[in-house]
Amino acid sequence: MQAAPQDYQNVPIDIQTSKLLDWLLDRRHCGRRWPAQVAQVRERIRAALQDMPEHPEIRELLQGSYLHYFHCLRIVEILKGTEASTKNLFGRYSSQRMKDWQEIVSLYEKDNAYLAELSSLLGRSISYELPALRRQRGRCLQAQQELARREDECQARAGELRERFLGSCRQYGIAGEDVRRELLAQVQALPSLLSRVGDGASALGDAIELYQACVAFVCDSPGAQALPLLRHVVSHGNSSVFRWRTGQEPLRLERPQPPPEAPEPPPQDTIDWGDFPTEPPQGGDIDWGITVEPSPQGDDGIDWGDGEKGQEGTITVVEAGTEAPEGVARGSDALTLLENPETRNQFIDELMELELFLAQRLLELEDEALDVVALSQFQLAPAVLQGQSPERLRAQLATARGLLAQLCSRSVQHLCMILASPRYVERVTALLRQQSLQAELLLAKREALGQRRRQALAEQGALEPRLQQLQERTRELQRLIEADISKRYGGRPVNLMGVNV
Repeated sequence: MQAAPQDYQNVPIDIQTSKLLDWLLDRRHCGRRWPAQVAQVRERIRAALQDMPEHPEIRELLQGSYLHYFHCLRIVEILKGTEASTKNLFGRYSSQRMKDWQEIVSLYEKDNAYLAELSSLLGRSISYELPALRRQRGRCLQAQQELARREDECQARAGELRERFLGSCRQYGIAGEDVRRELLAQVQALPSLLSRVGDGASALGDAIELYQACVAFVCDSPGAQALPLLRHVVSHGNSSVFRWRTGQEPLRLERPQPPPEAPEPPPQDTIDWGDFPTEPPQGGDIDWGITVEPSPQGDDGIDWGDGEKGQEGTITVVEAGTEAPEGVARGSDALTLLENPETRNQFIDELMELELFLAQRLLELEDEALDVVALSQFQLAPAVLQGQSPERLRAQLATARGLLAQLCSRSVQHLCMILASPRYVERVTALLRQQSLQAELLLAKREALGQRRRQALAEQGALEPRLQQLQERTRELQRLIEADISKRYGGRPVNLMGVNV
């Protein structure tokens, strides 16, 4: 059964857009020399655009990116109104403008060159222009996401470094606004702190006598005096080294001057000083990290006098009785026992020795099995050894450990190093400033990334109108081509396939 002719009228014609131009050429709807014809038309259009009337619709058409056949038809329609005065009795126009555009339309219609051009424009838009703009927009979106992620990372890392900087400042007991000045200002608190330690040692008098009695009983050497420096501090507090050495109060103290303020080091100097010990050492001398070098005069010690610019301030140690009037304490003799590194280390050694004795003695009294052995050993011991209670020993042990914790604390340690070595101040300052500088650099980098992200956002904003305009032009080309082909096939519907806008 054959279909009626009117049934074919509704059968759609489906054409793949990528093969549209070949489809038109194979069916001889367009001539194969259409590129040369279109090139000639474009030359005529460029010449005709040099003389155009003032008209809002023409102005709008000329603002488009490309004038094609249907634009030219519309320009001719507009010129029929603007050039009406040039029309003669035979219906012809004497206006050169009208003649130029009518000729352009005629050249377009020869061998349907306009249809081939429209098909080429549609294929180029679908295959190249639209995908290129979409890829460019996608790169902008991806760049914004990546830059935003890196901004967050910089912000988080800068926060970590800033918190580390503030944590380091808290360890040194400073606010961090002016690191060097705050560190030097802390040295002023050191004498009162050491004086409090010396005053606190007075509570250990009974413990020292207990230790002295134990040494005399166990070693059978009643004449030997245990813990001489600690005993001196218990009796006289944190006195001068001169009094400890000579047994007399000095007539005058000539203390060394504080280190002069040196120029701040370059911020890029990074010095890793590591971490201070978090607990006091359990035995032996304490290494405070201070190197005492001989002075230029040959005296051992630290020269704190004012040197030439660029030289470090040091303390000049004058030996006892050397170049100093009698009764005058100079150099290290003018320092207190806990300021002087040598006597401070000796004090800590003796305090740790007493602490170990008290801990052992307390263990013996608290352990019943050890207590039986101890009772048999101390039957002939003096009453001071036999009459100690665990509560009393525990209180004395807590006092000794508290004094050790203060002297071996990080703050006291670095204050002593500041007092002894101006270079220590510069190095700590450089270390802390480097942490702060790294945080500032990351914040600056975050700002630069934010600027790039905003640029990508602006570029995307500029692409959106172009993409929208191209999509509208592509849909218009699709509609015009489908309508033109449909007319050639008696009004049958035409579908251009593969147009994704």
